[in-house]
Amino acid sequence: MDLNSSVQEFVLFGLTQNILKEKIVFAVFLFLYLATLFANLLIVMTIRYSQLLTSPMYFFLFYLSFADTCLSTTTTPRLIIDAVSEKKIISYNECMIQIFAFHFFACMEIFVLVLMSFDRYVAICKPLRYTSIMSRHTCGILVNVAWAGSCIHSLAQIFLALKLPFCGPNVIYHYYCDMQPLLNLACMDTYVINLLIVFNSGAICTVSFIILIISYTLILHSLRNQSAEGRKKALTTCTSHIIVVILFFVPCIFTYARPQTTFTVDKMVAVFYTTGTPLLNPMIYTLRNLEVKNAMRRVWCNKL
Repeated sequence: MDLNSSVQEFVLFGLTQNILKEKIVFAVFLFLYLATLFANLLIVMTIRYSQLLTSPMYFFLFYLSFADTCLSTTTTPRLIIDAVSEKKIISYNECMIQIFAFHFFACMEIFVLVLMSFDRYVAICKPLRYTSIMSRHTCGILVNVAWAGSCIHSLAQIFLALKLPFCGPNVIYHYYCDMQPLLNLACMDTYVINLLIVFNSGAICTVSFIILIISYTLILHSLRNQSAEGRKKALTTCTSHIIVVILFFVPCIFTYARPQTTFTVDKMVAVFYTTGTPLLNPMIYTLRNLEVKNAMRRVWCNKL
């Protein structure tokens, strides 16, 4: 525990204090979490054991589903348990671990989404050079860089969190530990630390979102040279990807790229990128894909 802090535990406020609404939260988020686990783990196992899904796109999808599973697991189970618990207590050390894990897997998801957009750009805009640019070795290096970048980002968050002294109120007005709610409890001027958070988390969200929008714009622009059938297929795929990107990045930018202010909608906004996107990703990126569904049938029929 931080030596500058006299607070050894925090109380999570949760999504609501209404008993009836808490029961609804328990039922809804338990269903969403189980569905998220099932969908993402199904994709992870299918790609892992299928001999058909060997392209770079599925290599990145494997890591996206893995990151989605872990990201959802860092926040949703505690929300489910707290919904039926009288005391919503989290220790200081558990809070720090949750901050690290959440930012690690959220950052990993962001980087993988950027890599996937780059993969789609090369596949559609430079098809003749696709196999040479997106070789297995190159994809492995890119994923390792994503892991390293995520770790550096999370360590920076923990370094800032450990500098915060807590000596008074310990109620976090959120359903999980994060930097913004903790800043409101710190016994110090947090202006500089908030700026560092904006330059860290806010910059990653904003810059990655801009890169994604540019890449998909270039992809859509290049579709003019495609056949009508190819243009329709690529347009449908890109549109669904863009929807997921917006649902993930806009709430992230709203949360992390702003001055230190607290809004009542912050908790509901966080639901989009902690619970909503990890469930939507497998539906948008893979379960609508005929090749993935055929691979699932083969893999699981052989396993059974």
